[in-house]
Amino acid sequence: MTTSETTVQPDYAALAAAPVSTDPFPHVLVPNFIRKDDLPRLFAAMPDIQAGGSFPPASLTLSPLVQSLVDAMEGPKLRQMIADKLGLDLDHAPSMLTIRGRTREKDGRIHTDSLAKRVTILLYLNPAGETWEKQEGCLRLLRGPHDIEDYAKEVPPVDGTLLIFPNGPTTWHGHRQFVGQRYTIQLNYMTEDARARSELRRHQLSAVAKKLAIPGFGG
Repeated sequence: MTTSETTVQPDYAALAAAPVSTDPFPHVLVPNFIRKDDLPRLFAAMPDIQAGGSFPPASLTLSPLVQSLVDAMEGPKLRQMIADKLGLDLDHAPSMLTIRGRTREKDGRIHTDSLAKRVTILLYLNPAGETWEKQEGCLRLLRGPHDIEDYAKEVPPVDGTLLIFPNGPTTWHGHRQFVGQRYTIQLNYMTEDARARSELRRHQLSAVAKKLAIPGFGG
């Protein structure tokens, strides 16, 4: 339920009810985590990102509506629900959130996430349409590292879909090549070792550098 024109309330009940699937690796998929009534105004309020890559929120000028979503994503309620769902202790796990607005030719190649990331959470904020029906830019959960067509599940990046998975050496994922607008909020709960601290420092420096370097991106 929308509480005001400047806030958005994700569908936590849908997350609570979602099962943990195991094929090809443990993951939770929540369609419409952002409710259908909220998605159009949220999509319209997203920052105009013309460059590829991931942007820390501090490097962007966010509307109050988008900032409210970022706050919810980084808040304790979502953290605890994910911890309970996956059977993990995330109380002290550092978090790292980024926003993507465009996908480049080189993006989407088969990969697993950095070992510094314990859990990956992806929230897709694009309207459904013909682009995604062609399967371009739709994330695939893969059975191995060699074939983008060898997938167990395909996730169109649309309609406020939330995808969660604990990272591991076999959590292969990627998508067929797509170039264009593709909004994603990515949240990671990190390990507490030196590798994660280094990645978080790079994240903080990236926010400063991008804010200074890209006209219109800063506050």
